[in-house]
Amino acid sequence: MSVPTVIIHRDADVLAKAVAARVIIRALDAQAAKGSAQLVLTGGTVGLATLAEIAASPARDAVDWRKVDIWWGDERFLPAGDPERNETGARKALLDHIDLDPERVHVMRGPDSGMTAEESADAYAEELRRASRPEDHGPAPSFDLMMLGMGPDGHVASLFPGLPALYDTRPVVAVHGSPKPPPTRVSLTMPVIQGSREVWVIAAGEEKARAVRLALSDSGTMQVPAAGARGSRRTLFLLDRAAASKIPSSLGRISSP
Repeated sequence: MSVPTVIIHRDADVLAKAVAARVIIRALDAQAAKGSAQLVLTGGTVGLATLAEIAASPARDAVDWRKVDIWWGDERFLPAGDPERNETGARKALLDHIDLDPERVHVMRGPDSGMTAEESADAYAEELRRASRPEDHGPAPSFDLMMLGMGPDGHVASLFPGLPALYDTRPVVAVHGSPKPPPTRVSLTMPVIQGSREVWVIAAGEEKARAVRLALSDSGTMQVPAAGARGSRRTLFLLDRAAASKIPSSLGRISSP
């Protein structure tokens, strides 16, 4: 796993703009290298703001979006179109504004599909398996980019401290009893996260500062899931100043105004 690089921006607005620019460049680089790109989206305030900034960027059309596969790191187990679903927010912020191949938008299904959360997780695992290639060396693609938000408790995707999903080695799991509503979710697991080429943990706000410090320290993944959020080739912690306020001064970091 790669050693994290920390990049700090002035505030959440600048952070969203900067991450959006990075996403576009990452997608372009992946397409230049192999003709397509595999991106994993996250929800949350900064995650959705980032998607909106991509939609607003003049550079967005440099990407051939019809050759981009869109995935999610987790999803609230709610019906399609529910405003609390990550998919709903992503469509409103970005996906409805770009020319995508619908077959390459991989949605985690909700209860309106007739599936249980466990069946939804199994169906998503099968989609991952079909999309993986021999060079991925596993049951899921080695994503070009996985974006992850982080909670004040250090959770990423829907992997919360102490819950069984954090220990699960299957690629996708149903999560019950989430401490953050809604209680039922579907999530990628840590092995899939760590199999991604690049993992970006995106966080803003002083309430995230303690979790950021722990995630960059020697804390264990079981206590602070974000401590295990590492890409195989590159890991970035993309933060605003408030979220970075408790990082020890001894930690090397790159700051931008």
